Amino acid sequence: QVQLVESGGGLVQAGDSLRLSCVASGFTFSRYTMGWFRQAPGKEREFVAVVTWSGGSTNYADSVKGRFTISRDNAKRTVYLQMNSLQPEDTAVYFCARMKISDAASSLPSDYSYWGQGTQVTVSS
Repeated sequence: QVQLVESGGGLVQAGDSLRLSCVASGFTFSRYTMGWFRQAPGKEREFVAVVTWSGGSTNYADSVKGRFTISRDNAKRTVYLQMNSLQPEDTAVYFCARMKISDAASSLPSDYSYWGQGTQVTVSS
């Protein structure tokens, strides 16, 4: 079955960096667009970044553009989220997700069919 397992979260100070990883199994990873989302307490899940199957196209939420970088290693079946210059407002549970179809890039949670369990990122001021 499809599994997505995130890791790399933690407690950091404002200005610090973290790299999240998401290891996929149970499907042909190299054929699917992958995304990162986050959800803060009391808020809806929001789009962070997306990378197409080849890694050739990426897109970011305005709030993280220039600070976060999404990438993937298809040989390792892993998608990454490099987060620099973290701010307290980045505090959330971060989820990776697989899109329903393979040749598009969407920021809508409803376009994603599989989700990981999430990893907590907490940024103190």
